[in-house]
Order: sequence, then structure tokens, then C-alpha cells
Amino acid sequence: MTTIVPAERPARRRSGALRDWTVVGALVLLGAIPLIAGTLRVIQLAGGPSLLPTDERISGLPLPIVLHIVCALIFVPLGAIQFAGSVRRRFPAWHRRAGRVAFAAGTGVVISALLMTLLYSQKAGTGDLLYVMRLFFASLMGMSLVWALTSIKRGDVATHRAWMIRAYAIGIAAGTQAFTGGISDAIFGTGNLQDDLAKGAGWVINLALAEWAIRRRAGTPLRRPETAIART
Repeated sequence: MTTIVPAERPARRRSGALRDWTVVGALVLLGAIPLIAGTLRVIQLAGGPSLLPTDERISGLPLPIVLHIVCALIFVPLGAIQFAGSVRRRFPAWHRRAGRVAFAAGTGVVISALLMTLLYSQKAGTGDLLYVMRLFFASLMGMSLVWALTSIKRGDVATHRAWMIRAYAIGIAAGTQAFTGGISDAIFGTGNLQDDLAKGAGWVINLALAEWAIRRRAGTPLRRPETAIART
């Protein structure tokens, strides 16, 4: 006798979708912190109202920061949605197409971050340590994207997902740095070294959480398909 046994109840699917969108929302909110300031800066450079203090370092060469913000505006929300398992399962074709766009936007974030570090003079209150960390983490994000791409091309989904998580964690570190910077200022005061270390902590915290998420997922048993064939 052959019976069709539902492998996943509707309530469990709804719970999983809710959890997915909660994570997506949290990631987008975290990334929105620096994106709001960046968008205001782009509006200012385009001749709009000056809602932020003028930064002479970028006024004469606005292209890198404009590219950085535009690409980040795509990468942050689209990259977050890519991690929603309910979306991947229901819309696999969309997931692949959106992944290509997210990869291109992430690459733009990396290139523009490197250009800003190399071409703009150092901001007052920052030191050489932050300069080196920016080069290192931007390069690491770029390599993570490349490794994610090569992994999916050879069909290694787990490795692809792990490297995309790492790349995304680096990409939204500016949101975490808003918190680590504020906490550092409140506890240790201001200073080049303190501020540089606080920003470095943002990258480290995000990558630590990324590794935790990767290992947690690796230890989770594979889900059964939507329907299972039970033979008795």
C-alpha cells in the first residue's frame, strides 16, 4: 500500500516563513542605519539640502561614495531576502536571478569601498589602523563573493551559502559599528585608537555571528521534501 504523507505541516511552514522575514527585517534595519546617512550625503552631492556637515574630502570626487551607496541600497535588502529559506524554496528561479544582482551590487560595494579608502584622505579622528582594516575587510568581502560564486558554479550549495553569509556580514558591518562606536565613546571616550578599535569590533562581531549561523545550520538535519512516499 502506498500513501502520501505530508512532510511539513502548514503551521510549521508559516512559522518558518515568519522566522525568515523576522531575520530579513532585522538585517535590513541594521543595514539601514548607515544607508540613511549615505543617502542624505548623495542627495547633498546632487545639489539637494545640506542635511549633513560638508565633507571636503569627497566633494571633489563624489563618484566612489555615490557608487558605494547605490550598490549598498541594492545589496543590503536583496542580500537579506536571499537568506530566507521560504523564498528560496518557493521561488528558486527568482532566487537565482536576484542572487546575480546581489553579487553585482556586492562587487560594487567592494570596489567603491577600496576606492574610497585609497583615494580619500583619512577622516579626522581616524588612524592608520582603521585604514588597514578597511582595506583588509573590503578585500575579504570581495574574496568571499568570488568563493561563493565559484562554489555555486560547481554545485556546492552549502559552501556557497557560507561564503555569502560572510560577505553579507562584512557588508552590513557599518550598522554594527554605529553601536560599537557609541558604546566605545561612552565607556572609553574619543580618540583615534579607541575609534579604530570600535569600528574593527563591528566587523569582528558580525563575522563571529556569521560563523555561528553557518555552523548552526550545518548541524541542522536536512528537511524532508514537501511530500514523502511511505510504503507499507
